[in-house]
Amino acid sequence: MAKTLEEARRELDKEFEQFRKGLRKIHERLDEVDEAGPEDDLTDELKQLEKTVKEARTGGLIGGGAKGHRKALKEYEQLKHGG
Repeated sequence: MAKTLEEARRELDKEFEQFRKGLRKIHERLDEVDEAGPEDDLTDELKQLEKTVKEARTGGLIGGGAKGHRKALKEYEQLKHGG
């Protein structure tokens, strides 16, 4: 757990930015699905979208994603509310 409210806030901001990067990737992948045509492999396009969404949710191999943000938010709120 973070030692101070300020440290917890920095961690929360960092995790939020990582999530936003993942969200941008989701939008890019969704655009690719939207631009697919009748001769494209739609199943593969959707699998790639699902993989990207999962990475944004869990953080993939390197980052926090929404899961990391949830943890950082919980720590921040506990410190903020004195708990």
